Amino acid sequence: MSAQIIYGDQLAQSLREDMKQEVKKLKNKGVVPKLVVILIGDDPASKSYVSGKQKAADFIGIDSELITLPSSTSETELLKLINDLNHSKGVNGILVQLPLPEHINEQHIIEAINPDKDVDGFHPISIGRLLTNQDTFLPCTPLGILTMLKSKNIEIAGKHVVVVGRSNIVGKPVGQLLLNEHATVTYCHSKTKDMSLYTKTADILIVAVGQAGFITSEHIKEGATVIDVGVNRIEDGSLTGDVNFEQVKEKAAYLTPVPKGVGPMTITMLMKNTIKAAIAQTK
Repeated sequence: MSAQIIYGDQLAQSLREDMKQEVKKLKNKGVVPKLVVILIGDDPASKSYVSGKQKAADFIGIDSELITLPSSTSETELLKLINDLNHSKGVNGILVQLPLPEHINEQHIIEAINPDKDVDGFHPISIGRLLTNQDTFLPCTPLGILTMLKSKNIEIAGKHVVVVGRSNIVGKPVGQLLLNEHATVTYCHSKTKDMSLYTKTADILIVAVGQAGFITSEHIKEGATVIDVGVNRIEDGSLTGDVNFEQVKEKAAYLTPVPKGVGPMTITMLMKNTIKAAIAQTK
């Protein structure tokens, strides 16, 4: 048996085609969705993410503005900029690219963004709404994962989902999102003892730990669905995931690749959230 590969890049492209039509209709009604991305410093990975976001926005027809600031920018200056954007009628979504320089408190920045423009879905109000299963901006990577599972009609209700990783950006919210879809959810992390005891029972295994090849065929059961969120640059310069792809594909029923897996879906969900914000703000 060899796993069916879930190509996020193909799904993302088809969703972007649909969004392009949706934005065209909005523009006919005088609504132009606008996203502002703030990038501080010159982290190469952040620059690459931001350029991917701009390309997607251009393709879909979303107005996107990039504000680049030096890494010496103070927290006060950044908070003032966010406040101005919060009050700017033409701006629907605000995204501050993480990570931030050490002298800026990430949480202060996330909380400063108006929840109505929080297209990243990281504001405590957005997270609280996710927790209580209300309509909100869902964090982009978890929403991308859910969309990928649904695209293959993979059953979630009643299934055992194991999430390896507990970050605020992926691990915690993806578990909650799948709990809202009636899965039974277990979290594993760096302090979990005998992790394979849990991962082997997973119908759906979601891995976001940032360690290349961390999950091997010994960690999974036959026929599991494995979603690899990790992006690690290895010595030869290529990108690889947190899952040992060659081993796991012989045992899993479904598997996402790295690259061309979850990454393109994350950016696509950001576009979806920006369109959602524009619609909500014109009502």
